Amino acid sequence: MPVYEYTALDKAGKSKTGIIDADSAVAARHKLRGTGIFPVEVKETAARPKDQPSGQVTVSTLFKRIRPGEISVVTRQLSTLLGAGITLVSALEALITQVANPLLKKIMAQIKESVNEGNSLAFSLSQHPKVFSQIYINMVRAGEASGSLDLVLDRLAEYSEHQQALRGRVKAALAYPVFMFFIGTLVLLFLVTVVVPQITKVFSDMHQTLPLPTLILINVSDFLKSFWWLLLASLVVAIILLKQFRKSPRGSYIWDEIKIRVPVFGSISLRLAIARFGRTLGNLLDSGVPLLTAMEIVRNIVNNVLISDVIDKAMDEIQAGKSLAAPLSRSTWFPPMAIQMISVGEQSGELEKMLNKIADIYEREAESQITVMTSMLEPVMILVMALVVGFMLISILLPIFEMNQLIK
Repeated sequence: MPVYEYTALDKAGKSKTGIIDADSAVAARHKLRGTGIFPVEVKETAARPKDQPSGQVTVSTLFKRIRPGEISVVTRQLSTLLGAGITLVSALEALITQVANPLLKKIMAQIKESVNEGNSLAFSLSQHPKVFSQIYINMVRAGEASGSLDLVLDRLAEYSEHQQALRGRVKAALAYPVFMFFIGTLVLLFLVTVVVPQITKVFSDMHQTLPLPTLILINVSDFLKSFWWLLLASLVVAIILLKQFRKSPRGSYIWDEIKIRVPVFGSISLRLAIARFGRTLGNLLDSGVPLLTAMEIVRNIVNNVLISDVIDKAMDEIQAGKSLAAPLSRSTWFPPMAIQMISVGEQSGELEKMLNKIADIYEREAESQITVMTSMLEPVMILVMALVVGFMLISILLPIFEMNQLIK
């Protein structure tokens, strides 16, 4: 449904602005008059051109995105307003005027209208699954049921901010090695395809027998110069085939197994998956979401098929009356320390706290391993580049030394 921004006059003649959703501008005016205010101007927010069909993707709509940070800010503000005793509809109305992102503003207006019509906030959020995750919706539902919506929203904001901070630290640790890899690759390609042919052309014109390293260098240079497009096309095709392979059930299973079995990277991937499991399940349980519902949500966001299968089996045994730690202990993917902490949490009645501690521990371990890995990658990359450049220098200098010997 379109969303309209309006300027109107109330019964006292004071000007007021706001946002409202309606089927058309005329319907929006009727809706405003029904609330006792008189519209002066009504215009559609982020309106598309009249000649653009509905649903058509344009450059402007392609880059309109709602960042996780924007959702965190809105969640934090809504929690503060509700905690101050402001009604939900009034709090949503206040938030709409502060949101800068047009797409998010439109969605918030639709949520406000849905709540105003008598729907719950969780139901209204569920109408926008691409913006609000299942974790978000279920925690809000639990907050509404327990009457502690402001506390749950505050916890949601903390959870979202924590996940963003973790992703930020991981990206920051990997940024420099990735940058060095691409720059080094470009420099080597430039040397091999541009500089080397200019130098080796002298040797080719002399029609003399060249050393093996020089022949290898010349052939590699000629191949890259002539068939670089073939390598690029092969890389693109390989990426597409890999993505298609990962979408299949068998391919997804194999890829996820490789992710947690490969040396160094596998250990980091497994620790991040365990941390995500603990953090998400702990927050859901702490917000009042039932264990089985929480497990189902975690199963869908853990981002690893093998761990999702373990969670599936655990859900079956929990339904049969067993504890959470028992089925997880039979898995090869959950570390013994995590199992012990879950078992202690179940026995002491503090499972939520233990799950969050598990997340803290494995997040720190993953970050530590990433730091060590990146500190090792830098000298390794420099060494590889030095070896390649050294090989190129030797390949160029060997014929020159041979020519000097002939002259003597």
